[in-house]
Amino acid sequence: MASMDAAADLPKPRAAVRPVTPPTITWVTLALMTTASVASLRAAPTMAIYGLACVFLYLVPAVVFLLPTALVSAELASGWSGGVYRWVSEGLSKPLGFLAVWCQFAMTIFYYPSLLAFVASTIAFVIDPSLASNGVYTAIVIMVLYWTGVWVSSRGTKALAGLSSWGLIIGTLVPGTILVVLGMVFLGQGNPSAAPMDGSHLLPQWTGLASLVLIVNNFLSYSGMEMNAVHVSSLKDPAKEYPKSMFLAMGLVLLIFILPALAISWVVPADQLSLTAGVMQAFDAFFSYFDVGWMTPIAAVMLISASLGGMLTWLAGPSKGLLEISRSEGYLPPFLQKLNKFGIQQNILVTQGIVTSVIALGYALIPNVSSVYWIFSTITTQVYLIVYLLMFVAAMRLRKLKPDHPRGYRAPALGLICSVGLLASLAAMLIGFVPPSQFGSGSLWSYIAIVGGGLVILGLLVPWAFLKLRKPGWRTAEAAAAATEGDAS
Repeated sequence: MASMDAAADLPKPRAAVRPVTPPTITWVTLALMTTASVASLRAAPTMAIYGLACVFLYLVPAVVFLLPTALVSAELASGWSGGVYRWVSEGLSKPLGFLAVWCQFAMTIFYYPSLLAFVASTIAFVIDPSLASNGVYTAIVIMVLYWTGVWVSSRGTKALAGLSSWGLIIGTLVPGTILVVLGMVFLGQGNPSAAPMDGSHLLPQWTGLASLVLIVNNFLSYSGMEMNAVHVSSLKDPAKEYPKSMFLAMGLVLLIFILPALAISWVVPADQLSLTAGVMQAFDAFFSYFDVGWMTPIAAVMLISASLGGMLTWLAGPSKGLLEISRSEGYLPPFLQKLNKFGIQQNILVTQGIVTSVIALGYALIPNVSSVYWIFSTITTQVYLIVYLLMFVAAMRLRKLKPDHPRGYRAPALGLICSVGLLASLAAMLIGFVPPSQFGSGSLWSYIAIVGGGLVILGLLVPWAFLKLRKPGWRTAEAAAAATEGDAS
């Protein structure tokens, strides 16, 4: 009996536990995901103005900005979870981390009016093309669609989550392919190109700084690479596969950006091209030439559905990140931290909507819709560039201060890559203060005042005010308790 008891006390052999393998994705899949989040046809008209030179104007920011952003964000994401706030907080300081996440959110305040202006001009081609240049019509459409998006997003609709991936196919790949194929057939039938396509036009003509201003918009076109860097740990061999993934994504993005821009330049003269309605101008011209004008509304619906899907998918994203950080650190007042019954930060969305509506009035007050579109796009870029300036500096600091911190991926020549990205971002910010030719005869100082004012107020003064006015009581009870325990230990 004793022997039986002794035997019972002996540890029983444990069944072999099969190790849990973390989910993996292929480097090709990651490349396609990145392409879906970055590529769009919306920016094509801004580069089509330059004709063949758009190839150069797309390649330059791809090399000096897109590639550094992708590689640096991959290293940061593989070592520190939590996105840009965590990266900048660890490398620089928490207040600067808040500035970074604030700018990620704030850029959408100007981004959505410019996105919805594109939608408004596209809708105009279905009902009345003359409305595409009507500022009052554009402002009304922006406000109606934005507030509809706020209502949908505030209800926590989950069915919209897959719209971004479908947007690449429905609103980018299919219409982009149609545009390029029709353009090639158009040229193949002996029709002359509206823009010269010979070797002497590979580089943009130098007419002062204004000849390079449109390159700034391309920096925003390439933004978003840091979002997909969080998936670097899901690759089987990040050190080898991530660079391959980024080079493939960069190639696909360049094709999607360059070929449709060239197709537009083949059929729409630069002096007649609208920055908001340029894509539909090209479709309308090609469809009319091939006697298939009935396809114009179909192309418009495809572009509209993709743009609206993207807006709805991303509307609550940046604000949610701002909310979570503010609840833990007390950066925003309690009113903006409140959630509705669906768990959505409705007060932030409504407040953002009020500001967006005021900005949308700019389309009604300024006669030239293309000028307003360009100004808002530039302010968006300027605010977002602050995020990248902080990210590049934080990456260099973290490599120096925490060289032994575990990282799933280490960017080669990080100091050089960060320096290139930092200088490119600074140059883009400076060039952004030079008005493009599309600004017309407007005052130079008025343009600088508008862009500079938007950058300073939205990108610097507002977050500084939140930091200056914040109170300990703005933290949630859970965050305050955790901070107290941390201080006690």
